[in-house]
Amino acid sequence: MKLLTYETDKGPRCGVLQNDQVLDVSDLLGKGGHPLRDVRALLEEDDSPIDRLRDALAKNPSKSGTPLADIRLRSPIIQPPTVRDFIVYEEHASNQGTREPNEVWYRMPVFYFSNPLCIYGPDSQIPFPSASTQFDYELEIGCVIGKEGSNVAAADAMDYIAGFTLFNDWSARDLQVDEMAFGLGPAKGKDTASSIGPWLVTTDEMAPYLKDDRLQLKCEVRVNGDLWLKDGAAEDAYFTFADMVERASKDSRIVPGDVIGSGTVGGGSIREAIRKGYEKARFLEPGDVVEHDVEAIGVLRGTIGPKPKLDPAYRFQVKNPAPLPEAGISKDYKYKRK
Repeated sequence: MKLLTYETDKGPRCGVLQNDQVLDVSDLLGKGGHPLRDVRALLEEDDSPIDRLRDALAKNPSKSGTPLADIRLRSPIIQPPTVRDFIVYEEHASNQGTREPNEVWYRMPVFYFSNPLCIYGPDSQIPFPSASTQFDYELEIGCVIGKEGSNVAAADAMDYIAGFTLFNDWSARDLQVDEMAFGLGPAKGKDTASSIGPWLVTTDEMAPYLKDDRLQLKCEVRVNGDLWLKDGAAEDAYFTFADMVERASKDSRIVPGDVIGSGTVGGGSIREAIRKGYEKARFLEPGDVVEHDVEAIGVLRGTIGPKPKLDPAYRFQVKNPAPLPEAGISKDYKYKRK
């Protein structure tokens, strides 16, 4: 199933996509008096809500809904309880040109917490951070947690994943590189916006694409219709989503609606596109239309909004932004996963 959140004249609602039509999940589950506002609300229901929804669809195979073309989609999870973003692609970690994977990176999946309050859905206008001149995208696969757990073993982790979606970790590279020189996480460089969507594809529907616990998916990036990545491979993840769930839940909690990002698929950022020799690659500008297209999931699209004027009294500006990488110097990438 493809679970989604869409806008109505009464506010956002949880829906399910069937034959290019959107059906109201609250109606299917007999919850018209207490409508579910998004996919998170569905996942928080008791008694195996995805199974109950699947049964309801089976009992109503000819039920009609609203054509997808007439729907405005929201992020499937409007406000996640938490957003943990990992970095499990060696190519991205190596070819950014700002750091190299070290012993810790190869030993454990590392992550930071992103901002759950600045989440954008498909076809949204993305705010341009006023203090940045190096605005970038990141093509990532995301999973959404479907049930609460703690200290979840990797062998059991897939039972906790409700499904998969696309995650765009919009990044102000100049802010990120400047601030991370102190040794903490990306913080303000990734505090303005993250996009999630277009929907959540349930784990059972993604099962044919899983091999060795890794998703075998082809990935592309287009900016204003031009390819800036044509051969991204989700399967190149060094760690699996099961590893990430185990790491995230250790001595902690995961709950329905939590979002876990994979980190950037190799080649899925602008610095990498430049290094790979994509001639039109550059940092984003207002009006740019960015599309992340991943097999079996869909397209997540966003348009860069106008850049606000920076308050001249703002004190915390980047002094020396990192220069653009040299074009066509992407490393001879050799995958090291054992």
